[in-house]
Order: sequence, then C-alpha cells, then structure tokens
Amino acid sequence: MHESFLADLRALSDPARAAEMKAYHKVEREYLGLSNPQINDLTKHWRSRLDVAERVALADALWQTNIYEARLAAAKLLTQARIRPDDATWRLIASWVPDFDSWAIADHACMAGQKRLVANPSRLDEVETWIASDHMWTRRAALVITLPWTKQNHPKPAELAARDRILGWAAQLVPDRDWFIQKAIALWLRELSKHDAPRTRAFIAKHGQQMKPFAAKEAMRHLNKQG
Repeated sequence: MHESFLADLRALSDPARAAEMKAYHKVEREYLGLSNPQINDLTKHWRSRLDVAERVALADALWQTNIYEARLAAAKLLTQARIRPDDATWRLIASWVPDFDSWAIADHACMAGQKRLVANPSRLDEVETWIASDHMWTRRAALVITLPWTKQNHPKPAELAARDRILGWAAQLVPDRDWFIQKAIALWLRELSKHDAPRTRAFIAKHGQQMKPFAAKEAMRHLNKQG
C-alpha cells in the first residue's frame, strides 16, 4: 500500500538539497530533500483519505523504509490530538524509539507520542522505563515526549504529580554527560520555567552544579532575563 505514498514523496525530491541534508544530519540513510511544509501538505492530504487503522499501517510501512522524509511523514501521520482508538498508534510510536538515531526524526516521533501520552497519562509508566536504557536516544526521548507537562499554568493535582515525577527522571539523568541528554534536561527545565519558576529554581539549586555549564545556563535562560 505504501508504494504510491512513497511515490508522492519521491515526486518532490530535490537531489541538491538532499545532499545538503545528508551532510547536516550525518546519519547514513536516504534523503529526498523535501521541506517540512511539503511533508506537512502531503500527510494532511493522506490523513483525509485514510482511517485510523490505515494511517497506522501506512506509518509503519513508511518508517520501515528508513528514508528520512518517510520517517518524518510516518510521525506526522500520527500527530493529532484525537485518535480513537489509539492503542495501536501508541504501540507503533513506542516501537520506533529504539530506532531513534537523529534528533530531527526523534523529535517528530516524540511530538506524535506527546499527544498519546496526554490522551492516556498511564503510559508514563512505560516511558519511565526508558531512562534506564543503554540507548541514549531512548533516554532522551523520555524527556522530549513528556514536554506537555512543562506547559500547564494551573496544573491539576494529577498533572502536578506527573510534573514532579518527570523532574525526578531528569534528576536521575543529570549525571549522564552526553550532550544530547544534558540538552534535553535543559530544554525541559527551560520550558517549565515559563510556567513554574519555583520548581525550576529548586531543581537548579539542587542539581545545577552537576549539570554541564551550558545546560544549567540554558535551563535558567528565561529566569535570568526576569532578574
């Protein structure tokens, strides 16, 4: 089924841009040279033609090609708040996590996963297991996919409990010296600082000295502007 959809992507390929993207991402796979808006337009059209089961099947097939734009399209196909039923969607997204090998693909897939976590926060139990993974991108995904819990201005008790739980994961990852992990911790805290400055300051007071300097600085960027 996916061949015609893959043909839609290939029809927009730009070899010169593809070469630039390959050099930039530094991961060995096929690149077609499409822009994000082009992929967005295609996946919006595809979603209008397919039911949930068909979208999941197409996303799975596109991901398996390992083509950069096909993996982005797979994630975009499943990035929407209301998907019912969504168990198969979540299972597919979670199955992609061990394949993550670049920030762009990982972040697009995590955006799809964010919607499914918000729809069913009990899935945080599964995400918590990721922080112990030997795979750096899986550890990183535990923070990227939970970014929605940084954004509530007036969190309900369950949301506040989840926020504290995820901050606990971030604390466990602080000793991890990988740049991408430190950046992910910084991003989580930076976004949290816009909505919950006290928790951000408390985390930095307790763990900031153990973080890499660039990460601690990034985490406090908005708070430092406030004085």
